Amino acid sequence: MKSLLQTLIARSLGDTGKLLTALGLFFLAWGTIAPISTLSWWLRGGDRLAQQRPELPAKDVAAGAGPPCYLVFLAGVGNVADVDLAPGEDAFLTAMAAAEPDCVVVRKVFPYSAVNDNVGGQPVFRWLWQLSDRLDGEGDPAHTVLKIRNLWRMALSADSRYGQIYNRGAAATILERMAATQAIPLEADKPFQLVLVGTSGGVQVAMGAAPYLQEWLPVEITVLSFGGVFDGQDGFGAVQQVYHFYGQNDWIDNLGLVLFPSRWGWTWGSPYNRARRAGKYEAIATGPHSHDGDRGYFGLDPLGGDPRQATTYLDLTLQQVQALPLWNQL
Repeated sequence: MKSLLQTLIARSLGDTGKLLTALGLFFLAWGTIAPISTLSWWLRGGDRLAQQRPELPAKDVAAGAGPPCYLVFLAGVGNVADVDLAPGEDAFLTAMAAAEPDCVVVRKVFPYSAVNDNVGGQPVFRWLWQLSDRLDGEGDPAHTVLKIRNLWRMALSADSRYGQIYNRGAAATILERMAATQAIPLEADKPFQLVLVGTSGGVQVAMGAAPYLQEWLPVEITVLSFGGVFDGQDGFGAVQQVYHFYGQNDWIDNLGLVLFPSRWGWTWGSPYNRARRAGKYEAIATGPHSHDGDRGYFGLDPLGGDPRQATTYLDLTLQQVQALPLWNQL
């Protein structure tokens, strides 16, 4: 006869297996229907966006030359709202605004919705968002589910079937947030700089939106990727330069090299590999950064965890970003 402990272990393993199977089926079904909200938006009028630049109110259009630069931040999959920035991310944007006063910093872009709709604005996920907010911790199960939801949206951006629709919507959101922050010179004679800063899956959305922004605006686009996961197709023909920053303790950024054949070395003719050969893509080692958290690219911990060290992980990131040659063009 089995001991009580053996019985409990066997029963627990059985229940866990059933739970994991149920969750697996749920996320598979979830991924299958992920495009529905994007297609619904398209049918409600998003198709008109495909033909022309979105109309902006007169107050959002600059009469003169306008600012020479916009810096737009697209957060990683752990963010569930357009205002849901980590303290280090907020500090990064504040420091960039001070260091580059001619560059308008644009926040409040939620990359994981074609219409900039926060997770809390979607009835299916609102209760999870509220639960995660009450638990107030990234390790809680509700926040993990919301991350997976955002991962599906990132995958949708890279999908050859639905990506065009999704990325047009993301580009329209970026355009509207830029205009709301400071009026855009739509008819400027000289192109202005548009710097799309992304982390994790936000880089995929930035690359996907780039062709539409380049078509709609008189811009030169630069993408700054921090541990970004992106395919090797979208956006490379529309951007001037991609700087991909990667930390030695960040293994997640390698997923793009594994998951997307267009980034494999033997796919010689892919946009990504052509950009590498042309010098339009540069990978930059940042040092001991992890993918996120207190020792991530925007981490506020002192380097190496040594409290005697005045330099933080964020400081190291800022030093390398501010040394880029693109700021000399402003």
